[in-house]
Amino acid sequence: MAGDAAARALDSAEQGWRVLRRLAGRHAGFFTTRQVLRTGCEVRVRVALGDGSVTRAGVGLLRLADWPEGPLDEYAMWAAWFDGAAAVSHQSAAELHGLGRLRPRFLHLSVGAGRPPVTPRLVVLRRPLIATDVESAGSFLVTTPVRTVLDLAEADIGQTALDEVVGDAVAIDRCARDEIRSASLRLRPRAAARVYRALTGV
Repeated sequence: MAGDAAARALDSAEQGWRVLRRLAGRHAGFFTTRQVLRTGCEVRVRVALGDGSVTRAGVGLLRLADWPEGPLDEYAMWAAWFDGAAAVSHQSAAELHGLGRLRPRFLHLSVGAGRPPVTPRLVVLRRPLIATDVESAGSFLVTTPVRTVLDLAEADIGQTALDEVVGDAVAIDRCARDEIRSASLRLRPRAAARVYRALTGV
């Protein structure tokens, strides 16, 4: 009986480890201590930290060491923190889409759920994530080009910067003028007028 219980415990731990690795695989190898607890992998992860197959990526964040580093790792790491309930947005999304030259100093995230980390690096906007407003960038979500334009029209960027974002979106065929115009009808009057001015120059 004791042997059966031990075998079941071992099977459960292995199953938890497979689940944890699958979760980490969604976000470029990153996972959280919350996910470790949920999957019951505390012992396995402690061993992996000891042998170097798991590394610490920050407070409450870990990473599978065999995952290759990439230029978008920071986005994937914060997507893992929010269990996928976040999308890169605003200036950061514009940079990813190649729209304008905003050069953001912070990483902008729209977050549907979850506790934000304590870091000066992030600007977190709480709002529901609507499926039609986001798209996959592999290991994280990003707002669509149209949603990004709308977000920036509602934000505090200057009109010249918004003109450039809209001009680039149309020029590189990330979205059509009519698509932007139609979507802007849902905005408040001031933001809609900003989009209209930007479109007149395209």
